Amino acid sequence: MNELLDDTDSGSNAPEFSVSELSGVLKRMIEGEFSHVRVRGELGRVSRPASGHIYLDLKDNNAVLASVIWKGTANRLPMRPEEGMEVVATGRLTTFPGQSRYQLVVESMAPAGVGALMAMLEKRKKALAAEGLFDAARKRPLPYLPRVIGVITSPSGAVIRDILHRLRDRFPSRVVIWPVVVQGEACAGQVAAAIQGFNALPQGGPVSRPPVPRPDVLIVARGGGSVEDLWGFNEEIVVRAAAQSSIPLISAVGHETDTTLIDLAADMRAPTPTAAAEMAVPVRADLLATLAGLDQRRQGAAARLLSQRSQRLRDLARALPSPEGLLADRRQRLDYAGANLPRALVHLTQKKHLALGAGRAGRFGPALLREGILQRARRLDRAENRLNALREAQRARRIDRFAQLAPRLRPELLARQTRQLHGQLDGAIRRAGAAYARSLAALARNLGALDRTLNTLSYQSTLARGYAVVRSQGQVVTRAAALQGAAPIEVEFADGRIAAQTGGTAPAPKPLKTPPGKQGSLF
Repeated sequence: MNELLDDTDSGSNAPEFSVSELSGVLKRMIEGEFSHVRVRGELGRVSRPASGHIYLDLKDNNAVLASVIWKGTANRLPMRPEEGMEVVATGRLTTFPGQSRYQLVVESMAPAGVGALMAMLEKRKKALAAEGLFDAARKRPLPYLPRVIGVITSPSGAVIRDILHRLRDRFPSRVVIWPVVVQGEACAGQVAAAIQGFNALPQGGPVSRPPVPRPDVLIVARGGGSVEDLWGFNEEIVVRAAAQSSIPLISAVGHETDTTLIDLAADMRAPTPTAAAEMAVPVRADLLATLAGLDQRRQGAAARLLSQRSQRLRDLARALPSPEGLLADRRQRLDYAGANLPRALVHLTQKKHLALGAGRAGRFGPALLREGILQRARRLDRAENRLNALREAQRARRIDRFAQLAPRLRPELLARQTRQLHGQLDGAIRRAGAAYARSLAALARNLGALDRTLNTLSYQSTLARGYAVVRSQGQVVTRAAALQGAAPIEVEFADGRIAAQTGGTAPAPKPLKTPPGKQGSLF
């Protein structure tokens, strides 16, 4: 029995393999036959360990294919693999001997058609919107007149030429271009880096000389294209960079019907790159016209205001009384008060005299005077005694002080101090004399000027030119009507006064005939 069992393999020609040998043979066979395959399927489990590799499953209704994306390849993928996406994966089949299974090593991956892209786009849009990246409250207004405009686009396309041409037509501004690739796998990274680079520039830098100035507004621009061509502007890295930009950003990607996620995150969306340039700057000609209109309105308003104020001033001036009218009443009151002053003084003196004689004179007499004198004499004696005591005490203190200072006194020191004091006194006397002489001369000049002014303003100078002053009863007569009847008058000339007598009722004054050429002249 045992012999039969031990001889079960006798006569068999099948070779024996170890497990490792068989696994190696299978690995070479599979890799040789399937070194380059494209597989379409739905992504199932997606795992991203800390190593950076991506482990996932490709599946359909009947089978599951384990797949792996190494770290270097994962960083170059144009899309982020997510569970439920339908993709086309390109790579090679290999085996994993540790678990006796085969797997696909993915070298590239793309969504399976436009439908898959749109589904992934919608899912990403909802996730980013839930974070608030598309909220209207966080969008900033565009500056009215930017000094520097930053443009992120391809430097060789027609887009940048359209933007520059439109800016030159509307309002020439400085443009800083950050060249990027606007299509393909490198598009998203370069666009995000450009947005972040512009925001990293220091604020308040120079505009006309290096280093690169910080833009006041950014324009991300690209021409139209398919969904695949514009996919770089749907990447999460670009959307987050646009949302985090502290510089207002205008998105001008594609045509008016094209919509990307950067359009939703930007502060303003332009249907075309040319429209983005129109949003960034106003029309210079319109600004000049508006400024000219405002200046014309300002000038008109200033002229109207000046005219209104002038008219108002003239109206107020007409409402004011004349200076003569304001002073006439007060002059008359002053004249009345001056005329009544002598009589009022006499009356007041008499009243005080009567009050003194009637009310207080009886209280004064020799006894009262003697009592007052005695009281003052006693106060004087007391004051004299106190004064003598104070004088003696002060004398004693000075004697003690002199006794203390006597040992320190030296005749030569006193003589030197005396000479110094005499010199200072002589200098002070000389300065005082000079100052007195200058002051006296200034006073003499002032007195002379005042005398000349008095002679100029006095009425005697007027008399010297042929005029006269007429007085009646000590009052100056200025009108003929004031002399009624026969009244004595006094006429003062430049060399003296004469008395005269009027002959009766004065005739009505006749207007003087002014010689030709003397209209309005007093003399």
